[in-house]
Amino acid sequence: MTYHALVCCRAGMGSSMMLKIKADQVIKENDYPIETRPGNLKALHAFTGDLVITMNDLVDEVHDAGIYAVGVDDILNVAGIKAGLEAFLASKKDHA
Repeated sequence: MTYHALVCCRAGMGSSMMLKIKADQVIKENDYPIETRPGNLKALHAFTGDLVITMNDLVDEVHDAGIYAVGVDDILNVAGIKAGLEAFLASKKDHA
C-alpha cells in the first residue's frame, strides 16, 4: 500500500517545497511507501490522502481537519522528519 501525503505550509510557497524535498529524501533513502505532493492549508478541505507533513506550529490546524499530521521544527532536520514518518507508519501497522 502507498500512503499519500500533503506537504504544506501556511501559504504553500518556499517552505513547503523545501520540506517536500527533505521529506522525499527521507522517503527514498528508507524506501517508505509514501508519495508526497506540495500544498498549503487551504488544500486540506479537499485532501483525501493519509497524512500531512508540516511545521509544528500548524499541526493543531491539521488535527482539527481530522488528518494525521507529522510536524517538524526544522525543515532541514531529516532525523526529525524520519521519526515523524516512522511514527505514522507504525500507527498504520497497529491498525492493520
